[in-house]
Amino acid sequence: MKYRVLMGALAFLSIGSLKAQEQEQSEEKSLYVKGNALFLPVGVFNLGVEKQISPKYTLQGDVFISPWKSFSGHELQFYSVSAEGRYYFKEAFKHWYLGANISLAAYNAQKWNYWNNNAISISDNGDSFVISNLYQRGFSIMLGVTGGYQFQLSERWNLDLYATIGTAQSFYKGYDRTTGKRYDIGVEGLNKSGEILPYRGGVMISYKFK
Repeated sequence: MKYRVLMGALAFLSIGSLKAQEQEQSEEKSLYVKGNALFLPVGVFNLGVEKQISPKYTLQGDVFISPWKSFSGHELQFYSVSAEGRYYFKEAFKHWYLGANISLAAYNAQKWNYWNNNAISISDNGDSFVISNLYQRGFSIMLGVTGGYQFQLSERWNLDLYATIGTAQSFYKGYDRTTGKRYDIGVEGLNKSGEILPYRGGVMISYKFK
């Protein structure tokens, strides 16, 4: 009788243990590591990690590194870190999602709209500068909304297409590369600008680490 009771208790505990393991496995939170395939061919690195925190929510952190002191004759050094919370309409890592993003960046770069512009800019003290020779050095704080879609390529591989648009608050000094002079001479300290623009995006190749 005692033997039967013992066997019954062991069987009950075994069934309970299996159920607990199944529940734990079903509640496992996935982790993906990813790299941006859009920028890699030009030597720009964008690497990230996305961690599931609930069935439909994830957190992502990523870094963006553009090390080019000169790219096709233009300054393009850009370093940023980003944190983002994402909500998936179906389930984490599948199909459409929306996210809230915050990014911090430091740069030594030329604004894109200066690249092909040979117009003359006159500073407050009367100096003249060719706009295509001007570049900016400073930092930015960016807040935005991300929209994207994840394709499941296989059990462990995903393709993540995304873009972020929001406000960028920038603080910088402007320089002329030919003379080394500041072109924003009338500004005390840092120049400031704020604008709404797309500031992130790409095609992330994602691998399920666990």
